[in-house]
Amino acid sequence: MRVKVECYSGYKADERPVSFYLGESRLKVVELLDQWYGPGSIYFRIRADDDNLYILRRHSTAQEDMWTLESFRKERRG
Repeated sequence: MRVKVECYSGYKADERPVSFYLGESRLKVVELLDQWYGPGSIYFRIRADDDNLYILRRHSTAQEDMWTLESFRKERRG
């Protein structure tokens, strides 16, 4: 599922996600739990301010950068 992502840009552009949109809802990234690389992609496992876990994928080509939501897990706290 494609998502709109706002990124922190430090040493390089779009270094890591800081927030993303699910429909009209904006979720802030409160914790970056993991990051790994695949062919043409970077994956980010994050905890959002709704306390759920997400995996976001940034797929880069010469024409565009595309972000997708690869996984979602509702956190059970208690």
